[in-house]
Amino acid sequence: MRAVGDPGAGADPAGPGDAAGLAGRADEIARLRGLLTGSGPCAVLVTGPAGAGTSALVRAVADRHDGQVHRARGASWEAGRAGGVLAQLVPGVAVPGTDAFAAANAVAGACGTGARTLLLVDDAHEADPWSLQVLSTLTGHHPGLDVTVVLAARPADAGPGVADLLRRVATTEIALRPLDATAVGAIATAHGVPLDVAGADRLARHTGGRPRHVLALLAELPPHAWSDPHARLPAPPEVATSVAQRRAALSGPARALLDVVAVLDRPAEPDEIGAVTGDPGTVLAALAESARAGLVARAGSRWGPAAAPADPMVRAAVLDLLGPDVVAALRRRAGEFVDDPTRRLTLLAGSVPGRDDGLAAELDTRAGEEAGAGAWSTVAALLTEASRLTTERRLREERLVRAVDALVGAGECRAAEALVPVVEATRETPLRGAVLGYLAVLRGQADTASAGLGRAWEQAGTGGTDRAVAALVAQRYVLHALARGRGEELVTWADRTIALAGPDTPHAVEAAAIRGLGLSAAGRPDEARAAYEAVSDRVRHGAQAQRVTMGRGWLHLLQDDLGRARADLESAVPTTVLGGSSRISLWALAWLARTRFLAGDWDGALRAAGQGRELAGRTGIALVTPLIEWTAAQVHALRDEPERAERAALAAEAGSSEYEVARVPALLARAQLAEVRADYAAVLRALEPLHRSAGTGSTDEPGWWPWTDMYANALVVTGDLDAAEEFLRPHERRAALRGHRSTLARLGYARGRLLGARGEHDAAWPAFEEALRVADRLPHRYDRARVRFAYGQTLRRAGKRRDADAMLSASREMWAGLGATVYVRRCDRELKAGGVHAGARAERGPADLTPQERAVADLVTGGRTNREAAAELQVSVKTVQYHLTRIYAKVGVRSRAELAGRLSGG
Repeated sequence: MRAVGDPGAGADPAGPGDAAGLAGRADEIARLRGLLTGSGPCAVLVTGPAGAGTSALVRAVADRHDGQVHRARGASWEAGRAGGVLAQLVPGVAVPGTDAFAAANAVAGACGTGARTLLLVDDAHEADPWSLQVLSTLTGHHPGLDVTVVLAARPADAGPGVADLLRRVATTEIALRPLDATAVGAIATAHGVPLDVAGADRLARHTGGRPRHVLALLAELPPHAWSDPHARLPAPPEVATSVAQRRAALSGPARALLDVVAVLDRPAEPDEIGAVTGDPGTVLAALAESARAGLVARAGSRWGPAAAPADPMVRAAVLDLLGPDVVAALRRRAGEFVDDPTRRLTLLAGSVPGRDDGLAAELDTRAGEEAGAGAWSTVAALLTEASRLTTERRLREERLVRAVDALVGAGECRAAEALVPVVEATRETPLRGAVLGYLAVLRGQADTASAGLGRAWEQAGTGGTDRAVAALVAQRYVLHALARGRGEELVTWADRTIALAGPDTPHAVEAAAIRGLGLSAAGRPDEARAAYEAVSDRVRHGAQAQRVTMGRGWLHLLQDDLGRARADLESAVPTTVLGGSSRISLWALAWLARTRFLAGDWDGALRAAGQGRELAGRTGIALVTPLIEWTAAQVHALRDEPERAERAALAAEAGSSEYEVARVPALLARAQLAEVRADYAAVLRALEPLHRSAGTGSTDEPGWWPWTDMYANALVVTGDLDAAEEFLRPHERRAALRGHRSTLARLGYARGRLLGARGEHDAAWPAFEEALRVADRLPHRYDRARVRFAYGQTLRRAGKRRDADAMLSASREMWAGLGATVYVRRCDRELKAGGVHAGARAERGPADLTPQERAVADLVTGGRTNREAAAELQVSVKTVQYHLTRIYAKVGVRSRAELAGRLSGG
């Protein structure tokens, strides 16, 4: 790399934190480097908010560029000087100041020959417009010039017209997204501060995922400060100074508004703010002023505005400026005017530094009312404050244990785990045992959960001593049975919970919300549907409705109703309903990923899996991780992404436990990777534990776990036909008895394959046709393609080449539509072996691409992502993926690099 005209580098050299600050930016770096190859000019805009690391990223790429690098930096005080940035880029070159074409020619003459030249402008939002116009002319009118213009900018901070000009100059935009918890954890580790997932997530959320602020807090706080998950994070010094200066510049009413919204626990409405400040007439003007200063974010809806601090760092900075005495006084005053009783009590509790038994009792009572709605996050917060304010030790401990129980109920396992040592130090009670057993369930520790719950049930006198606590223990047993796949046990414990607690109590409603799943696992599908109809009529609103909706969506999936499953599961994901549970959201995401996979929306399946993976890491709920990774592994394997598939399968196995709901998905992921490799002996090894454990859970129940067709198919392919016959019979009988359509279709193709392997073709074809008839009435695109593939293979091996060609061609088109590259190639091999249309296929190449396919190919080989190509062509990302699969098959390549070579004649 040869640097030319580099005042920016000298003024702001790469610091030691740059390498760590680039964690999580691999995709952006790869995209930017990709634009430094090829021929002809291009321009890219790299954007991100202050502290996002745009400068560090473009500097790192420039430092590793082999060609000539010209650098410049915009500055607000130079923005009015025409040509200021150009003078930095090409110092010593006379650049005309009035003719854009002549100026562009002068800049082009300063660019190197041979290796590609990089023109880098940092802080381009403060560049002078004339320089940007010249750079636009340079890339637009010098097609033979190998130059890449990189503009690192914050368009939102640009002067009038400059933001539009930046986007006109650039042909591509790379927007730096906030760093996630994984990237923040990597930065922390690089700085000698290892954080757990929850700590990394907390830091990522507090800083908005901006690496500069992450690095500042890691440097400021001592290592031991990160071990307390409940400690309040301060604002980074840079942010604290900026907030103090901007706050001091506000008018009195705007400053008062900022202070109030920083103290309140959620977006505040104007009447609340006015009541606390005592000046309701100035609220709207103050809101506008503080928003212009970047200190307050406007919220609200059509019903009226609301205000909140611009981000958590602003809130922390304001609270530190106010001091604890002023904050306490504001909270007391806010508590007098807030209408919502939960908010009122929370604010009042936050204003009390010591004990207050009266307020603690009010908080406890309110927690009971919130528990009635299933708002466990709110219950946890109320009981935590109640415990802190309680004088008597035994009552204080009991309230704390109940707070931990509510945290687990809300799915906040990491927060609950941090308090486990405190809970374990309390006296042994049924409540304590139930809480620790409950936490063990969500952590996937079946033996620990069994022991803890068993002891708690004995201590509660099996309902004869303390019915309320016994009901709580029974409800925890419901979850334990669900995770084990024991349907009858689940129903038994759910009925006990309802009998002990009464039908309208929180524990009874939650038990009823999943009782239908127990009925389904027990082979009683009609009763399961009726159970959900009944509980759905009773529970229509609030946090408990989230539980009912998730369970109902799960049942719809089990019973092949993908449309209704998707609708229910998508609506059960958000936790915006007051007190909504992350635990329920995680289950919903796991089954939503599966629903989308079966329906053919594989990109959507991966998005749901990614959301679930992040949520599982943040909350510490290990039980559901294998379920999430199973779908991810299958999609990646079918798309011929073996490294990603293997990572997902390993993650599934790492989260596997004694619980069926964790163990089975891990086995399925491993079996499906083996099947994609056509290693059927490995398929049998992976699934053998399920075969051995037949009858012990829900693994044999149609609809629950799709393993039986894979196992039977592998037996046939490996030649163990007698074992396949013995295996298939009971599963076929059960599927027919239940009337479960997708299982009948899957077992139907396995039966057809077995009959074909025996040479009983007259019986095989009707078996396949029936499987097709059933599959084609379902929305299961994956299963429809799978049945046709097995049918086509069997036809070809029976010598029915033309019938095989038609069936395999149909299967191939389905696989191509799904993006299943592995099976597209398998179909091509089968079709070639059949020989019916082999000659025509062998001659296909780039010339056979349709105009739309050619447009997609040109864009992606030119460095565009699927999303960018979709935007350019005004189609969906899914359509681009579909075209790419067809393009790869037609051209005979497996990657974008190979495609670029073929299109260029290589």
